Amino acid sequence: MAEGEDMQTFTSIMDALVRISTSMKNMEKELLCPVCQEMYKQPLVLPCTHNVCQACAREVLGQQGYIGHGGDPSSEPTSPASTPSTRSPRLSRRTLPKPDRLDRLLKSGFGTYPGRKRGALHPQVIMFPCPACQGDVELGERGLAGLFRNLTLERVVERYRQSVSVGGAILCQLCKPPPLEATKGCTECRATFCNECFKLFHPWGTQKAQHEPTLPTLSFRPKGLMCPDHKEEVTHYCKTCQRLVCQLCRVRRTHSGHKITPVLSAYQALKDKLTKSLTYILGNQDTVQTQICELEEAVRHTEVSGQQAKEEVSQLVRGLGAVLEEKRASLLQAIEECQQERLARLSAQIQEHRSLLDGSGLVGYAQEVLKETDQPCFVQAAKQLHNRIARATEALQTFRPAASSSFRHCQLDVGREMKLLTELNFLRVPEAPVIDTQRTFAYDQIFLCWRLPPHSPPAWHYTVEFRRTDVPAQPGPTRWQRREEVRGTSALLENPDTGSVYVLRVRGCNKAGYGEYSEDVHLHTPPAPVLHFFLDSRWGTSRERLAISKDQRAVRSVPGLPLLLAADRLLTGCHLSVDVVLGDVAVTQGRSYWACAVDPASYLVKVGVGLESKLQESFQGAPDVISPRYDPDSGHDSGAEDATVEASPPFAFLTIGMGKILLGSGASSNAGLTGRDGPTAGCTVPLPPRLGICLDYERGRVSFLDAVSFRGLLECPLDCSGPVCPAFCFIGGGAVQLQEPVGTKPERKVTIGGFAKLD
Repeated sequence: MAEGEDMQTFTSIMDALVRISTSMKNMEKELLCPVCQEMYKQPLVLPCTHNVCQACAREVLGQQGYIGHGGDPSSEPTSPASTPSTRSPRLSRRTLPKPDRLDRLLKSGFGTYPGRKRGALHPQVIMFPCPACQGDVELGERGLAGLFRNLTLERVVERYRQSVSVGGAILCQLCKPPPLEATKGCTECRATFCNECFKLFHPWGTQKAQHEPTLPTLSFRPKGLMCPDHKEEVTHYCKTCQRLVCQLCRVRRTHSGHKITPVLSAYQALKDKLTKSLTYILGNQDTVQTQICELEEAVRHTEVSGQQAKEEVSQLVRGLGAVLEEKRASLLQAIEECQQERLARLSAQIQEHRSLLDGSGLVGYAQEVLKETDQPCFVQAAKQLHNRIARATEALQTFRPAASSSFRHCQLDVGREMKLLTELNFLRVPEAPVIDTQRTFAYDQIFLCWRLPPHSPPAWHYTVEFRRTDVPAQPGPTRWQRREEVRGTSALLENPDTGSVYVLRVRGCNKAGYGEYSEDVHLHTPPAPVLHFFLDSRWGTSRERLAISKDQRAVRSVPGLPLLLAADRLLTGCHLSVDVVLGDVAVTQGRSYWACAVDPASYLVKVGVGLESKLQESFQGAPDVISPRYDPDSGHDSGAEDATVEASPPFAFLTIGMGKILLGSGASSNAGLTGRDGPTAGCTVPLPPRLGICLDYERGRVSFLDAVSFRGLLECPLDCSGPVCPAFCFIGGGAVQLQEPVGTKPERKVTIGGFAKLD
C-alpha cells in the first residue's frame, strides 16, 4: 500500500515537472533579444518598456553613429557569461574600446562632471531605434547610462536555462585545466569557484573572507537596482515619469511637482493588478481555448477563401485572355482580307502595264494593225484599238498605284484599354463616411448628412444606424436601429423622442461589401414638441420698418430716419418706438419648443413670448424708450410694488445686442415691450448660432436655451392665464430667422384674436 502511494506521489511530481518544463519551453520566445535573437544578457529597459541586451544596444548605437554613449564601462561584465565564447556572435567579432578611452568619450560627449558648466553646450539627444516597436526612442543625453537593468528578466532567463539545461554545467574559472565543476559564486569577485578555489581566493582573516557565496551562475547581478544617475539604491517610483528614482532624484527639480510614491506602494499596486489580470486569464481558460478554436477555424476558412479567390481571379483573367485572343483573330482576318484585295488590284495593274512594252501585248498588236493596207479593214480594226490605246496613254500620263501599300488605318489605339488593365485591381469597400456636422441637426426630426472621402471607392447605398444613449443599458451587445439601403448622402429620421440624446453612424456598401462605420455623432433632440408657426405681418407696430420674407420665416428691421434723428438728438430727447412682430400661432396647453437665429450685427433684439391680450394692447402705442421723460424705475419702494412682485409677468424676453446676450437678475422676469430689464449690472454671454425657447404652459415657465448644445441660458416665470404667442421686438436694425422644420411644412393656421383661419 505504501509503495503504491509512493509511486502515485512520484508520478504526480513527474507530471508537475513536465508541465513546468513545457511551460518554460513555451515562453522561450519571451526571453529572446529582438536584436541578436538569443537569450537576454544583461537586458536594459528602454523608455518604450521593451528590453534589449546591453551589448546589442551598444552595437546598435555604434551603427547609428553614436560613439561613447554605451553607458558606464565598468558595467561590462567579466563573468564567464560575457566571454567571447558565450556572448553574442556579433559582439565577439567587434573590438571593444579600452575603458580609459571610453571614459574620455563619455565625459566629452555628454553628462555633467566637475569642471563643466551646465548649459555651456547644447546636450545631444540620443535616439535609439527600438527593434520591437519599430520606433525611435529618446534616451536623453546620457544614452544607455540612464537606463535600468531588468534584473527580474535576468532571473527568469537564468531559471529557464537551469530548467532546460542550456549550456551544461558551470565550470570553475580559477582552476587549472581541466577545470572542475563550479559549486559557488561570488558577486563581489564576479566569478565562479569550486570548493578548493573559493577557499584559496577567500582566505580566512582577510576582507574577501566576508564575501557571501552564492550559487554558480553565468550572469552576476547587483544586489538591487541602483539609480543610473547617482548610483544610489532606488526607493521611490515617479508616477508622472513612470520611472524608479532614488532619494537624490526625488529632491531634484527634474521631478518637482511630480506624483512620487514609495517603491513598496508601487510594488503592491502593480503586483495586485498583475495578479488580478493573471487570475482572470487563468480563470477563463475555456474562453481562451474557445477563441483559439475560432481563430483556427478562421485560419482554415481563410485558406479555403483565399484559394477560391485565386481560382476566381485566374478564371476572370483567362476570360480576358480568351476575349483578347478572339479579338486578335478577328482583327488579323480583317487585315488579311484587305491585303489580298490590294494585292489583286496591284497585280492587275502590273499586267496592264506589261502589255504596253514594245513587242508585247497591246503595243505589238497595234504595230501589226498598222501594217494593214486595206483601208476599210484598217478603219474597222483600228477604231476599237484606238480607244484602248487612248486609255493606256491616259493611264501613263496620270499614273498612280491601284491600291495603297500603307496599313495605317489598321493601327489600334489601346491606350484606354492599357490604362484600364493597368488599373485593374480588386474591388474595395467604401471608406468610412465623414459626417457633415454643419448640416446635421435635430429639430422636429433628425437630419443626417455625410460624404465620402475624396479617394474612396463609390458606394451603391448606405446603412444608417442610430440609438438612444440616455436609456438604461440592456444586457448583451448594444442594439442599434437600422435603416437599410439609403440612397444619396442624407437621411431623415422621423419622430424622435423629445429630450433625448441620439448617437448616429453610417457606412457605405458596394459589390465588395460593407465599409467601415463613420465616427459617431451625438445629437440632442428638443426638450419639447416643436411648434411650427409663421411670422404674422398683420400684427405689429411700424410695419413699414419691418421687412418679412415671402415664406414668412424671416424678418428684418430697417430703422431708417427715426434712428438717425435719435442719434442726432440723443442729449436733447427724441421719440423712438419698438417694432414688434408676432407668430401666427398661440399656445394654450402643453409644452412647446421653437428655435431661431439672430443676426449678430443686430443692434437690440428681444426674443420671447407674451400673453396675446397684452401684446395686442401694446400695439396701440409703444412707449418712448429714449426720451428723458421715460423712467423705467422711479426708485419708489411702495407697498403696492412689494405686493405685486410675486405675480408672474405677462412677457418673457431675452435681450440680445451686438452679438451678446444680457443675463441679469430679473432680466426676463420683468422684461416686456417697455424695456424694463431690471438692473443693468447683468452679465453677458456670447450669442450662440441658434436660440431655443421652451414654453411649459401648465407650469408657467419659459426656458431659453442654446439650440446647438441645449445648454440652459435662462429660465423665468410667465403669466399663462390666456393664449401665449411667440414675439420678437426690434430697437434699431436687426434680423431674425426662424429655424426651418426638417419634415413637411405644416399648414398655416392663425389663432390670434380668438379665431382660427386656414390660408
